[in-house]
Amino acid sequence: MAVDVTDTAALLDAPLATAEFLVVDTETNGLGGDRCELTEIGAVLVGGGELHERWETLVPVRTPLSRGIQRFTGISQTMVDEAPPAEVSLPELAEQMDGRVLVAHNAAFDKRVLAQAFSRAGLGWPDPPVLCTVALARQLHPLARQRRLRALAESLGIEVEVSHRALADAETCARVFCALFPRLCANAGSVGQALGLLRSRRRRTPRGRTDGSGAAGSGAMLGVRRRKVDCSALPSEPGVYIFRNPEGQPLYVGKSVDVRARAKAHFRPSSPDGAWVAQAEMVDHIETHSEVGALLTEHRLIRELRPPGNERMKHDDRWVYVRCRLDIAYPVLEVGVEPAPGLAVNVGPLAGRFAAAELVEQLTSLFALRHCGRGMRRREFPSVYGQMGRCLSPCLGDLDPNAYRRRLDEVLALFAGEGDGGKALLSHLDAEMRRASSELQFERAGWLRRRRARLAVLLDRLGGTPSATHAHARLVLASHPEAARFDALWLVGGRIASWAPLTPDLDTWDHTQRALSGIGYATPTLTPDEAAQVRIATTWLASHPSLDLRLTRDTTPTRVERFTARALAAAA
Repeated sequence: MAVDVTDTAALLDAPLATAEFLVVDTETNGLGGDRCELTEIGAVLVGGGELHERWETLVPVRTPLSRGIQRFTGISQTMVDEAPPAEVSLPELAEQMDGRVLVAHNAAFDKRVLAQAFSRAGLGWPDPPVLCTVALARQLHPLARQRRLRALAESLGIEVEVSHRALADAETCARVFCALFPRLCANAGSVGQALGLLRSRRRRTPRGRTDGSGAAGSGAMLGVRRRKVDCSALPSEPGVYIFRNPEGQPLYVGKSVDVRARAKAHFRPSSPDGAWVAQAEMVDHIETHSEVGALLTEHRLIRELRPPGNERMKHDDRWVYVRCRLDIAYPVLEVGVEPAPGLAVNVGPLAGRFAAAELVEQLTSLFALRHCGRGMRRREFPSVYGQMGRCLSPCLGDLDPNAYRRRLDEVLALFAGEGDGGKALLSHLDAEMRRASSELQFERAGWLRRRRARLAVLLDRLGGTPSATHAHARLVLASHPEAARFDALWLVGGRIASWAPLTPDLDTWDHTQRALSGIGYATPTLTPDEAAQVRIATTWLASHPSLDLRLTRDTTPTRVERFTARALAAAA
């Protein structure tokens, strides 16, 4: 719901945590000054630190677009010629701005070109309060070396696939804003205080430096001091290393399959500079038996120690999850780089965002689920999908939530069973085709056959056996890169119930009993930290060989001990 305010003063006094924000991005004809014209506007509604509704429009131009700008943005002259007049689209944007804070990357530019466009169309500029994500990053994410939108997003672990289109850039900007929003709320209680925080005078730093060094005079040391920290005591084994200053405070946490070599690499002349390198005086370490053990230990230590040299971990791999959050009305399927926290079903990891997105689209149409995002706008008439019979149209307000949930449960049950979710989906389609043929619905049978053929291709491309993360309880032994040593992980109830280095004195049955106590929960409720741990473990296991024991309530101590004894015998 939008903040119920009638003037700017009331909006400025509104609590920041409950305010709504309209994140916008604009594309232009590339010209300067008064000749600058809008070609496209994208907007994303953000509330509660999450993305909701999207809106976009092309805008006609008076001056023909150059070939260069058409190639750069992908917006052709024909596209803007067919766009609705600015007198029609800009009032829609103004309506969305009402009672909300405008957010943009390099907001001064977007505000200027929007105000200019409103003036040309003979409309009054709403002049909402404005937050700039560049200023936000300067204040709240000082370790980012570059503040261009793509580079800033990647420094926060946000994957960017499309650039230089208004809605895509607005979504990226919105995700950057959501990543920085908790830090902003920690420093400002109201919208007005947030604006004042970003207007505050910032300390000037030497040109080219945005590494966030806080110590007085440390800038002079950057790139000069390269006295190596003694790393001779570190092992050439998987694990985690922690650099500390003379007072013992942690500066940086890193992981590697060869701790000594990786720690020493930070002091090579060719390695990136950072303020923490100049302050490092000592290093300690924690050894693990596998790379995934090092990854989990690194994640835990960064969360506990919060060292200034560590940025948020990025996900620059191919793995994604199909997620369904069950804590919203009429849940939808979506694709994310991490399992969804809270009450949710997560399927994965799957190899490839685009194939996973198409899988979601196919499942949504096949089972007539909602195609819109988490925010659902009330409609008077069915959407295009509803008119085609591919959506149950809960947006009309007359659908029983239980009827929608039964349809959703059909989808989720395919991936939450004991077997292969992909095979279960194809078997479901085979049964539907047979039923359509027996009822002489040959057109539907043909449609289902085409869907099945495409889904078979997608499932093959996604690899593995797609299933919900909570579907299979298992004990996994992740191996050392070279030696016959293992880390034991208990993955039960959609979370990492326990993990430890596998040693002869480890009570594996005690760990197993405690882990099995979580099997009774059909749908897990994960904290954000648990979701991050699940991603670390499942994506690593999906691309590395491991020993695997399926766990059930009937699992016996003898079976667990025999399984681990074979691994330890190989290590002897």
